[in-house]
Amino acid sequence: MTPQFEAGGSPLQRKIVHVDMDAFYASVEQRDDPGLRGRPVVVAWRGRRSVVCAASYEARRFGVRSAMPAVTAERLCPEAVFVPPDFVRYKAVSRAVREIFLRHTDLVEPLSLDEAYLDVTENKTGLPTATRVAKKIREEIWEETSLTASAGVAPNKFLAKIASDWRKPNGLFVIQPKDVEAFLVPLPVGRIPGVGKVTEARMKEFGIATVGDLLACDLATLEGYFGRYGGRLHQLARGVDHSPVVPDRNSKSISAEDTFERDIPLAETDEVIRKLADKVWNASRRDARVARTVVLKLKTAEFASMTRSHTPVKPPESVEELTEIALGLRERVEMGSGQRFRLVGVGLSNFREAVEEAVPSLLAD
Repeated sequence: MTPQFEAGGSPLQRKIVHVDMDAFYASVEQRDDPGLRGRPVVVAWRGRRSVVCAASYEARRFGVRSAMPAVTAERLCPEAVFVPPDFVRYKAVSRAVREIFLRHTDLVEPLSLDEAYLDVTENKTGLPTATRVAKKIREEIWEETSLTASAGVAPNKFLAKIASDWRKPNGLFVIQPKDVEAFLVPLPVGRIPGVGKVTEARMKEFGIATVGDLLACDLATLEGYFGRYGGRLHQLARGVDHSPVVPDRNSKSISAEDTFERDIPLAETDEVIRKLADKVWNASRRDARVARTVVLKLKTAEFASMTRSHTPVKPPESVEELTEIALGLRERVEMGSGQRFRLVGVGLSNFREAVEEAVPSLLAD
């Protein structure tokens, strides 16, 4: 029996829009400096230690991508114009775009400065379809910011995310509920959000190259291959995503990191860890919740990332406690003394409401 596709996530069919600004940081730079228009722009500091924050579409044609080392970008595109990032300006534009979203719905879930999910099942402006809402939003973004945005319209977040990337840049793509199966079956599994190169390569070892191949696998098989994630893949292959649009989502973590001017051994990271712990602690004081878990992040000179974490019986109650735990996590890094590191980060995660932490203490009394 052929599995049935479920395009909706609830008895009331949702109408979800995913809006993604096109090459956002680079586009802001090109908008504000006419001399950069039509040229390959890389938003990054020059230098061996820097990484690419964003690349214009002109630079992407040369293979330049976000998060790659700036020196690699320079090698791929020698004609690129490097522009240092200006996050104050990017955040201001992001706020202006967010205000446009909120004219149409209060159900806005930002993912970053340049993208968000919107639930327009019911919209404020009385437009008859989600497609019309998405079209209007894109028009308003262009009229008010002189920037383009791509949008995807679909019955759920998973499909809307894929759709927004379908006609980039400056495109609009709609997946109607009746078309979900025909759309998904031929897609490479790498188009599924969350399926990275490692997972895609592992899938190919099992003979899974397309969403149609996933669809042919039963739940038990997928869970045997991929554990709990197999259950998620089983649903996504059928176009099922029950996750709602959650406005004003609380941060899952607070962190700070620093990239060194030169690669250094682990033993020389004390001062940086202390400074980062102080920065993270001060930022956490603005949150009414309590963080349970301390995280240490490291990146080697070869760009390999690793994390160590610890959840103490009682959450850290001072910057001194946080610093002590972070330094202790460093001792759990088992690498040779010759290993050098280019980045270190300190974070707090696993946030709970303060009242939840108080209850065990009251019971103990």
